[in-house]
Amino acid sequence: MTEYTDYSLIHHNTFGLPARCHRFIEYSGVDELCEALSQLRAERTPWMHIGRGSNLVFVGDYEGTILHSALTGIDVEAVGSDEVLVTAGAGIVWDDLVAWTLQRGYYGLENLSLIPGEVGAAAVQNIGAYGVEAARFIDSVQTVDAATGHPATLPCSECRYAYRHSVFKEADAPRRIVTAVTFRLRRTFTPHLDYAALRDRIAADGIDCAALTADMLRSIIVRIRREKLPDPDQQGSAGSFFMNPVVDAATFAALQAAHPDIPHYPAPDGIKLSAGWLIDRAGWRGRSMGPAGVWGKQALVLVNLGGATGTDVLRLAAAVQRDVLRQFGITLRPEAILVGESPDWPLDGSI
Repeated sequence: MTEYTDYSLIHHNTFGLPARCHRFIEYSGVDELCEALSQLRAERTPWMHIGRGSNLVFVGDYEGTILHSALTGIDVEAVGSDEVLVTAGAGIVWDDLVAWTLQRGYYGLENLSLIPGEVGAAAVQNIGAYGVEAARFIDSVQTVDAATGHPATLPCSECRYAYRHSVFKEADAPRRIVTAVTFRLRRTFTPHLDYAALRDRIAADGIDCAALTADMLRSIIVRIRREKLPDPDQQGSAGSFFMNPVVDAATFAALQAAHPDIPHYPAPDGIKLSAGWLIDRAGWRGRSMGPAGVWGKQALVLVNLGGATGTDVLRLAAAVQRDVLRQFGITLRPEAILVGESPDWPLDGSI
């Protein structure tokens, strides 16, 4: 276990926002995590757990302790002739795990290629892309109860997965830290091509879907993401800043009548709209406010143009939110997690 005080977080958030924490602890074993939690309980000081910070916006310094996982082991268990259970430590870089599984002929995670972050955060956020969510392949999640230090393994059915949601994000649920995630993958490759834009790209590349391999699919998705999304090493961002809104049938019918070309997708609880399209149509793609801007290639992404603070990002996000609400009557809600936002911040839906 390593521990630092008055620690800079600029390299622990992909937005590259300046922030510091009172203490930073990185643990490499579950026993070390339990030791750190015991110490924090005794001190009664605030703390939070982060991955690579790919979904965080630090508005200011964090006056507490930051915990970070360095759990990086991988175990594989065969299940029958076609399935395998791959258990990965929460501190593994997500895309490294995707590449690792494909190299060994374990299939399922291809559509989630190049999503930033770590394995633990993938289970917490239920990351998703191109018609696939992590929950589709999660078998179980190993955790530690922060209040007691007791380990517990939650089957996928108890994780309450939904769009960008899990039990790990619920304020009234026990506070748990993910230590490892078990994925149920297959040795037989079956492409998941429900996402129309992905099928269109495969067709545009002249590839016969019947001849598509997992490596080809991963390569296509990596190229799409690199074309549409900034490289966080070159341009600070938190990826998709807002969630795609889900509306009821009546709301969608009214929107479609006014905007016949509005993109839409079926969702379990309604009709999902494209937040990026709404932001683009509201006139924000490629615009900026000071050192924070809306990415010119994908309006769903807010970027650090150089020297931005968390306050700069929030000011921009609020302006985008207000214009989308005024033009479409829809409140965009952040996918990014805001750390230290002011109580009058309008992203709660009020204007």
